[in-house]
Amino acid sequence: MDWKEEALRRQEQIIGDLQQLVSIPSVLDESSASKEAPFGPGPAEALEWMLEEGRRAGFTVKDIDHMAGHIEMGEGDELLGILCHVDVVPAGSNWTYGPFEGTVKDGKLFGRGAIDDKGPTIAAWHAMKMVKEAGIPLSKRVRLIVGADEESGFRCMDRYFETEEMPTLGFAPDADFPIIHAEKGIASLHFNQHTFKPDGQLLKFRSGNRTNMVPDHAEAVTSLNASDIAEKFESYLNINSAKGSITNENGQTIITVEGKSAHAMEPDQGINAAVLLASFLNRVFEEGSSKDFTQFMLDAFGTETRGNFLGLAFNDEVSGDTTLNAGIVEFTESAGGIIKVSMRYSVTYPFDDKIETCKERLEQTAFQLAVSSNSKPHHVDAADPFIKTLQAVYTDHTGDEAELLAIGGGTYARVLEKGVAFGMLFPDREDVAHQADEYVYIEDLMKATAIYADAISRLAGEKKGEQ
Repeated sequence: MDWKEEALRRQEQIIGDLQQLVSIPSVLDESSASKEAPFGPGPAEALEWMLEEGRRAGFTVKDIDHMAGHIEMGEGDELLGILCHVDVVPAGSNWTYGPFEGTVKDGKLFGRGAIDDKGPTIAAWHAMKMVKEAGIPLSKRVRLIVGADEESGFRCMDRYFETEEMPTLGFAPDADFPIIHAEKGIASLHFNQHTFKPDGQLLKFRSGNRTNMVPDHAEAVTSLNASDIAEKFESYLNINSAKGSITNENGQTIITVEGKSAHAMEPDQGINAAVLLASFLNRVFEEGSSKDFTQFMLDAFGTETRGNFLGLAFNDEVSGDTTLNAGIVEFTESAGGIIKVSMRYSVTYPFDDKIETCKERLEQTAFQLAVSSNSKPHHVDAADPFIKTLQAVYTDHTGDEAELLAIGGGTYARVLEKGVAFGMLFPDREDVAHQADEYVYIEDLMKATAIYADAISRLAGEKKGEQ
């Protein structure tokens, strides 16, 4: 079967389906949550759209409390799971094209979720349909498992696997090709300013909406005179090639700075607006709790993202560096500062020892640490036949060696007993997930669809000699 040719034949339909899915603003909205929409109306609508596609195509479909669901084909005792998600992070700012329009231009489709994870979801869905319509005999059931809360804590998968079967093996098309067999642990760390006395300098500071995104905007309200610091601020922006504003409203000075968003798994690909603004304020504040806050931001996150100052740095051969992203940063006159950090830690990370070291170092600062959540690392052995099959599929379609990778991102693969992340970002392509003007190459969308169809055929198809 020429899966590439078959995918290209369906190109117009695949693009159209992706545009429809992208047009649904499926961002978490707990303020509008209900029993019918546990994560808000957008994620519920996107999930129902996918499940309805499955019903219309004649697949077996199940909805699990509007949090997750699946689309299934085939027969057999064993189950191949393909885990995707239809929720997206907030659009953010600075888009050239509408984030929920699915604009096609210069061989790309632009939109929030185009590469994370609506594009891969559509590719996997059409791959299933291609296998079914080609009449490939299957010895396993194949199940597209769709979640609606991947970007905010995997509550969808927690609920799904309370009642549903664990796949025998599976993959999540929500990261990079060739194959990611190791995912770092993900811990949410909260740094709270416990030694705090209002000093009247910093009145309010706010930056970021999610810990898994590098914040691209920061705003501070101060009692400083705008005219006294305007020249210093302009010079600071020029030195850092940054954009920002300084205004006076009702006797208070409001300062904003723009950064660059990126995924928390590699914060160095972005520019943290909170760090930028805190660094400037640290230059103009006098001693006090306001400066304690900005100084800690500068010390802990100002020059690096690996956790050296905090005693959290670590590296291993399997998964590389541990990284920290200060994703939500706040300061109020009543409570002081709080910094919510996504830490992506290495597979062999001595978690308890490192956390204890960090707490000891914080004794010399105005801050203390609390671990809000912790998802342990995930790893599948390189010699497993499942891995070998995926490697063969990838090499056959690309002509390239299927190198095994480790990432700091967290995919649904980590909830599987035997699962990996398998695409769909190809090597040498820019990773624009969570960024403004997120896009997917149309060419890559077609290639991934063919790869997934072949993978389903080989992993779930009848072997020679089977009856």
